Amino acid sequence: MGGPVLVGLDGTGNSVPAVRWGAEEAAVRNLPLHLLHSWVSPPWPASSDGEAADRRRYGSDILDRAEAMVEELHPGIPVKAEQVAEEAADALAERSGECTLLVLGSRGHDSIAGFLLGSVSLRVLGRAKCPVVTVREEESSVGPGPEIVVGVQEAGAEDDTVLAYAFATAAAHRTGLRAVHAWRSATVLGADAARPLDEVEYAAGERELLSTRLTPWRKEFPGVGVIEQVARGRAVPVLLSACARAGLLVIGRRTQRTPLPLGPAVLAVLHHSRCPVAVVPRG
Repeated sequence: MGGPVLVGLDGTGNSVPAVRWGAEEAAVRNLPLHLLHSWVSPPWPASSDGEAADRRRYGSDILDRAEAMVEELHPGIPVKAEQVAEEAADALAERSGECTLLVLGSRGHDSIAGFLLGSVSLRVLGRAKCPVVTVREEESSVGPGPEIVVGVQEAGAEDDTVLAYAFATAAAHRTGLRAVHAWRSATVLGADAARPLDEVEYAAGERELLSTRLTPWRKEFPGVGVIEQVARGRAVPVLLSACARAGLLVIGRRTQRTPLPLGPAVLAVLHHSRCPVAVVPRG
């Protein structure tokens, strides 16, 4: 058994889909579930007047309701409920190093598109050591079916953690996987250095590179059906367009970025995706 699935709870409506999603992940992966609430981080009950005892009681109620929900959905899952006196972002980021997955809720912009990420979510996403799934408040699904989309950016070891998470998740949920790679330029030179490759040749080369990149993962997860998709364009719109049927979009983030840990592409995907997004730290 690996590390637990960690769910951050703030007591708002977006905690409910996060708990449901986290419980489902714990069940299909045969992992324990860890529910965490920070009583020192807002929002707080209107009646608290800043009193620590009221905030603790509020946190206990949040965790009790979440545990009852998990017991109803997946009886028998080992559940740890923890209330902490640390800032939520610090507590979640610290514990992420021992977890298989972290799940956060977010408020949707509206009923059809996008995430509204608070400061806690952004800070956790930029510091977490494990994959983080962000689930909208309006999300009704509890898993990534019928299809997972994974963005494949580079032909190198940096993408290994992203592909490992995507394939393992597809295998656990017995769903299909769409591997998407975007390319933008056909200006590279061919074997004859005086002749640039045309778009058809370049696209064929990109398809071959993607296929080669996925070969070892297909062998490791033979039960996962994979669709390979190569498209010309910027990565963000290509990925968002590929998610029409997806229940989960998997992307990577660099772990050494400053001063913006997530980077503009990751932020754009998070704010505009119509399905839950898993952000996987990579080298």
